[in-house]
Amino acid sequence: MNVDNVKSQMRKGMLEYCILLLLRKEQAYASDIIHKFKEARLIVVEGTLYPLLTRLKNDDLLSYEWVESSQGPPRKYYRLTDKGEGFLGELEISWKELNETVNHIANS
Repeated sequence: MNVDNVKSQMRKGMLEYCILLLLRKEQAYASDIIHKFKEARLIVVEGTLYPLLTRLKNDDLLSYEWVESSQGPPRKYYRLTDKGEGFLGELEISWKELNETVNHIANS
């Protein structure tokens, strides 16, 4: 078994959760999301992020608005919808339960 494959799967499973967490605080442009992930040492490229944003938008968890930019073309800013807030709440419960389970197993 390749540890890099397992790490990649773990990372993929939490990306949507992390996107929703970021957008709960404020609306953001895709490059802002990538920058915040880099600050958290979670490297995500545009080719990974944009399909996730589209899927979350199609599932009505996110919405977006076009905002004029003084530095080029208009930018698409994403925000959490009410449905996205509810979904995020459910993910937070699942994350806490999973974290408790892993900590219990690791410390037993």
